[in-house]
Amino acid sequence: MKLSLNEKIDICIRNHIILGVVVMKAYVLINTELGQEATIIKELNEVDGIAGIHSLYGIYDVIAEVEAETMEKIKEIVFNNIRRLSSVKTTITLITYGDGLSRE
Repeated sequence: MKLSLNEKIDICIRNHIILGVVVMKAYVLINTELGQEATIIKELNEVDGIAGIHSLYGIYDVIAEVEAETMEKIKEIVFNNIRRLSSVKTTITLITYGDGLSRE
């Protein structure tokens, strides 16, 4: 069975491989100043390396999905682009490992 280019790209993305480079993934749980969730989401949306952002109910206000080629780049995004936002109070970074479960 021959795969189309789009099918091959989809497989690479699902397996966190882009052009032969393994992509690391982390989730960052973020506490914001009261009422600043929308502002944080808007600011995070402009940051390269953030693949997804969601508002949360519960202890944390926002979760950001970060993707990068190296642990150093993940660290740079978290420290320089997320934690330095003025309305961010605290963060917890969860680094993933191995292959994730993909339900299709």
